[in-house]
This record gives sequence, structure tokens and C-alpha cells, in this order.
Amino acid sequence: MNQDNAIGLTPFTIDLTVEETRRRSEVMAALGPDWDPVEVLRGEDEAYALLYSGLDAEQQRTYDLLVAAGVLPGEGPGRAASH
Repeated sequence: MNQDNAIGLTPFTIDLTVEETRRRSEVMAALGPDWDPVEVLRGEDEAYALLYSGLDAEQQRTYDLLVAAGVLPGEGPGRAASH
């Protein structure tokens, strides 16, 4: 007999597999048939490039320091910051 049953508690578990499948189906339905993930990523890359374009020398140094520290993502694939 484990500790929980010794004090009168009944184990309670829920399988959320069906709910997760339903949630994912609803997300895909909301995105619609015209959703193009490749185009979305391309647009995000363009927006990221535009955000950090045209920096002056001091801004560029600060940006480079933040990238080196892992605060901002670099230019490579998977732009999530490392910290």
C-alpha cells in the first residue's frame, strides 16, 4: 500500500490525448486551407532582417554583443535566443 492510499486518497488520472487531438484539429481549421507555413517563415525572416537593417556603427556593435551573449538570435537557422 502506498502513502496516498494509506491516508484515504484515491489516485485520479486524466488522459488528455483526445482533447489535444481536438485542439490541434481546431487550430488547423482556424488557420484555413490557404495557410502556407513556408511563406509564413519567409515573411518572418524578411521582417527580422528589416528590423535589424540600417543600424549605425554603435547600434551594430551593441547588436553584435547581444547576439554573442545569446540574448538575441543570430543569422543562422532556428533564430531562438540561446538563453
